[in-house]
Amino acid sequence: MKQYLTNKRFLPVLLPVLITLAAATLTCVNKDNSKEGLKYPPKNIIIFIADGCGYYHVDAASIFQYGDSGMQPYEDFPVTLAMTTYAAGPSGSYDPSMAWSDFDYVKTNATDSAAAATAVSTGIKTYNGAIGVGPDRKPVKNLIERCEELGKATGVVTSVQLSHATPAGFVAHNPARSEYEQIARQMIYNSAVDVIMGCGHPFYDGDGNLKQTPDTYKFVGGESTWNNLVTGTAASDADGDGIDDPWTLIQIRTEFQALTSASTPKRVIGVPQVHATLQQDRSGDPKAAPYDVSFIESVPTLEEMTKAAINVLDNDPDGFFLMVEGGAVDWASHNQQPGRLIEEQIAFNEAIEAAIEWLRKNSNWDQTLLIITGDHETGYLTGPDSGPTQEEPVWYDLINYGRAVQPGMQFNSSGHTNSLIPIYVKGRGAKLFKDAAVNTDPVRGQYIDNTDIANIIFALLD
Repeated sequence: MKQYLTNKRFLPVLLPVLITLAAATLTCVNKDNSKEGLKYPPKNIIIFIADGCGYYHVDAASIFQYGDSGMQPYEDFPVTLAMTTYAAGPSGSYDPSMAWSDFDYVKTNATDSAAAATAVSTGIKTYNGAIGVGPDRKPVKNLIERCEELGKATGVVTSVQLSHATPAGFVAHNPARSEYEQIARQMIYNSAVDVIMGCGHPFYDGDGNLKQTPDTYKFVGGESTWNNLVTGTAASDADGDGIDDPWTLIQIRTEFQALTSASTPKRVIGVPQVHATLQQDRSGDPKAAPYDVSFIESVPTLEEMTKAAINVLDNDPDGFFLMVEGGAVDWASHNQQPGRLIEEQIAFNEAIEAAIEWLRKNSNWDQTLLIITGDHETGYLTGPDSGPTQEEPVWYDLINYGRAVQPGMQFNSSGHTNSLIPIYVKGRGAKLFKDAAVNTDPVRGQYIDNTDIANIIFALLD
């Protein structure tokens, strides 16, 4: 790969101007009813985040599924960009010229999921480990809170523990992501969200087997909170009428499946009967090829959870906001498990396909904004033999061995990287994301920053 040079990144200076212009554009459009403009904000907003997903994660799943890269349903969206993910701090930046001239450059100054989720949900850069708070450790408003103010239904779904960094970053406010019990209690007792779905069941292990004694209740808010969920007494005021609205707890896979089409309760918290992840943490050879190790049949898929969540949320005539996380893409990448990475990425893609199917049947692209991205890249995934050389670093593509065969892959790290990641946008307001891409990477093309997601959506909603 050739070395490239490009201009310095000016987005921190231009971002306030861009957001002001976006808001001004919307105001002008509302006044003149321009056919080309946005006369109203999106009714529904759906954000899919594959934790740890970079460009080659998407390619790996596409090659395995379809026999070629570029085949995922979102890869032909009208707005396809790259995105920076770094956290706040003196070293927080991305330099395209360094990224493609020094192989190890992206191994430093990487964000974690907490800071990344906070940036995506609030538009504010913050420190690693922060959940919904700024660098001053004070709470900042997130997209879910804004949508609740506008009367929309809201929810979060994840394939890992429900109080883990990414779902927490969209709902809670805490200076430390490790305070799982506090975060879960805040999500359950202090938020107005209507749907929470994720793992962390205290009575089941990583294979979905019932345990005689619970491991930990921390991911579900502590023992008393869990008991309240089981008895149906856990509640908070979701609709602002001054009366607490109780949670309906579902745990069994058939309950999730039934909820994809049946009439729904007002609020649902879904905790599958498994501890850490839906599938990635199951026993068996962790390095096996995709699907060689049997899946746990007793837990729902991310697709089923997504369908169930949408079926609850779309009852609201004001529309809804939903964040769905493929959280275990990150876990498989940390553990350098190519087979399970592909399984998790495909599960994530199937959830996206379910949302697109719902959109086509029940909404349209003029009403709904759909965003697919990650929070950061994990594993520094490339094709084999990539790395530094005496002359210049090289990055090779994955080796395509055909459909249903694991492609040739190479992990260059077990941690997060500061690499650009892809973002795909379609629907109402999508063009504003393209307008925000004011810088260009020599390999990945135009890019935005992760804070642009929230800031553009705030401008659309306002």
